[in-house]
Amino acid sequence: MLAAELLYEQAIHSAQANGFVHNEALTDELAARFYAARGFEDIAHLYLRKARYGYQRWGADGKVRQLDQLYPHLRVQEAVRGTTSTIVTPTEFLDLATVIRVSQAVSGEMVLEKLIEKLVRIAVENAGAERGLLILLRGGEPRIEAEATTGPGSIEVAIRQAAVTPSDLPQSALHYVIRTLEAVLLDDASTDNVYSKDEYVRQKRSKSLLCLPIVNQSKLVGVLFLENNLTPGAFTADRVTVLELLASQAAISLENVALYSDLQRSEAFLAQGEGMCQTGSFGWNVSSGEIYWSDGTYNIFEYDRPAKPTLEMAFQRVHPDDRDFVRQAHERAINEKTDFDVEHRLLMPDGAVKHVHVIGRALQTSSGDLEFVGAGTDVTAAKLAEEKIRQSESELRQILDFAPQHVYVLGPDPDTRLYVNQAALDYLGLTADEWRTCDRRELFHPDDWERGRRDAQSKFAAGLPHEAEVRLLGKDGKYRWFLRRWSPLRDEHGRLTRWYVAGTDIEDRKAAEQRLQDENVSLREELDKASMFEEIVGSSAALKKVLSHIAKVAPTDSSVLITGETGTGKELVARAIHRRSRRSSHTFVSVNCAAIPRDLIASELFGHEKGAFTGATQRRLGRFELAEKGTLFLDEIGELPAETQTALLRVLQEHEFERVGGTGTIRADVRVIAATNRDLESAIAAGTFRSDLFYRLNVFPVEMPSLRERREDIPLLVRYFLNRYAREAGRRFTAVDKKSLDLLQAYTWPGNIRELQNVIERSVIVSETETFSVDGSWLSRQRSTVPDIQPGLFNRRPAQEKAIIEAALRESGARVSGPSGAAARLGIPGSTLESKIKALKINKNRFKERLLSQNS
Repeated sequence: MLAAELLYEQAIHSAQANGFVHNEALTDELAARFYAARGFEDIAHLYLRKARYGYQRWGADGKVRQLDQLYPHLRVQEAVRGTTSTIVTPTEFLDLATVIRVSQAVSGEMVLEKLIEKLVRIAVENAGAERGLLILLRGGEPRIEAEATTGPGSIEVAIRQAAVTPSDLPQSALHYVIRTLEAVLLDDASTDNVYSKDEYVRQKRSKSLLCLPIVNQSKLVGVLFLENNLTPGAFTADRVTVLELLASQAAISLENVALYSDLQRSEAFLAQGEGMCQTGSFGWNVSSGEIYWSDGTYNIFEYDRPAKPTLEMAFQRVHPDDRDFVRQAHERAINEKTDFDVEHRLLMPDGAVKHVHVIGRALQTSSGDLEFVGAGTDVTAAKLAEEKIRQSESELRQILDFAPQHVYVLGPDPDTRLYVNQAALDYLGLTADEWRTCDRRELFHPDDWERGRRDAQSKFAAGLPHEAEVRLLGKDGKYRWFLRRWSPLRDEHGRLTRWYVAGTDIEDRKAAEQRLQDENVSLREELDKASMFEEIVGSSAALKKVLSHIAKVAPTDSSVLITGETGTGKELVARAIHRRSRRSSHTFVSVNCAAIPRDLIASELFGHEKGAFTGATQRRLGRFELAEKGTLFLDEIGELPAETQTALLRVLQEHEFERVGGTGTIRADVRVIAATNRDLESAIAAGTFRSDLFYRLNVFPVEMPSLRERREDIPLLVRYFLNRYAREAGRRFTAVDKKSLDLLQAYTWPGNIRELQNVIERSVIVSETETFSVDGSWLSRQRSTVPDIQPGLFNRRPAQEKAIIEAALRESGARVSGPSGAAARLGIPGSTLESKIKALKINKNRFKERLLSQNS
């Protein structure tokens, strides 16, 4: 009896909690009968009164009348209707059979479309209507869900699901019901003063109309519209009562269907999620042994759905080697009433093996029973992947052990040592365990440990890759140099998880570098001893002044402008300045500005991007980039076009430039030394050279004296060049002819040292004795008939340039270089003149032919 009482109370509380008034009333009535049958009249009377009140709240007035007839003592003063009531009908006229039939028809339906069809069909049947509409609120807007029409011998129902239009029903009546939640009943709509003007009523000439709200707990769910245009007053009080009951039950049933639909959708989502995750859920009542499995669990264990799950069915699938510890885990969870979490294998009928991870949560019911609710996941794919990873790691370790480099794996904290390959252990003479626990300081050279930690501290803190050269102590007690590269490994969230370290033996490279460095130092010392200024030979006062200037300006970064006639050795001075500067370890780049075509000089100096101009098939670095941190020597600076002068001025002022065709700015750390044989001040006056560029270049001017200004250096220069070319030619000279030496000192040398060098080289080739002599005919004393060359010769028009060059070639017999060549006559380098001859398309051979014909 006690169990029955508990069940009645649980049912009543459940109905109250879920708002099922009719279920609560029915349970109260059954409980009253239970207590009355056992002689507990007072308790039975209390439950009967609660049942009567519940039926009255539900709107089942026929049921209330039945209870009053069976139990007259229950009749009390009628209570005020609650806010959840949806019908207001006297109970005297409602037929109990109709109430039960209507309630049963709609309360048991859980499919929305079928429920809608039943509702509208029953409404039309019980109202005697020709046509009916069921309207539900969707998102606050009324929409027609179904329409029923009375035909010959049957009622046709159509599911419409359409918006409400004025042609469907009287809009004024619908809006009134929605606004007030009150029914509208018109016995003859055409004569009603309020609604007769409605467009629908006028067009249809409507007679009997009923617009009934469907309300659940004071909230409008929908509207039931019925009409009969055959006769006025078609909707009698009895029919309206049944319809009001139908509307009340419809509101509850629609809510139940919505809840059931949500539940079905949730279960479908759960089943799809379980299938995607290969997971199944379960419930297990330990006392009763009852077990619930979801579809996912059936799929994992590969049992058919009709099979009722049992504990033994589950253990039949557990792998024989795992059954004991799985049973022990279950028994421990039952005895201690705690959760369990196990991972084991399943052996399927076809011999396949699955790996599952099962989690169970212990729960205690209100009656004290122990239940487990949990989930099992098929982790076979993950296990196979883990096995492949382990196999790959094993293979990788074997490969790393055979690698000649030292490989280390450390944790996010570099002091956490995880792995070292065999090559490193063999060198260190340690085992893996000894390496993990040893003091790492003892493995490094004392000078490298602190330095390495200090330099890498910021890189470790920021998790940045870096490298260092250190000496490690080998098992033979000797140190060797290693290049160690540190690479961080991060997870998908960017967190540092590992440090990978690769060590390469660079002992041989370091030894070679040291030998090369020693050789370079020795070579530099020998060069410095042989000559303070390399190939600058002489002891004249004029030359000593130049050398003094070189010594003073070389250590600075100041721009230098070297002036002087052609052939005086301006490039040698530029190189001497570079070699004695702080930039001597970097590149010295030389550019002859006059030898480069005007349209390519900017590209030559600053570089160009791919596609910057026709023929620019790839990016090219300019001379400024090649000379980075070094020295750039710009010879023949006076021949720069105006636009290039502007770009050069920007580099000198801002220390930046752009490649031709580029948009990015490039910083320049270059020392600029310029040289020219032109009078730049005259060029400034003529407007062919920028004055601001001149002042930027002329920070420290160095003027080279001509050879005729330092005649006392000619004997030294003769011996210097004689030794060089005699050694190259394999000749030996014991003396220099005094007459030839006097002749050389008396000559004016328009081509300066370059002309002297050419004369000495030619004389070495043709001399037949051990006494060096020079043919005096080579030193022409004739005056040139070439027109005077004005400053800015090559800034003239091409036709003028061509005429001047052809005149010089004509005088020199088509000879370009040499003391009597056209270049010496024009006062420009031979390479510069060759470039101009090619650019102006001058044929030198015709001047040779003219000279031959004149000699004939």
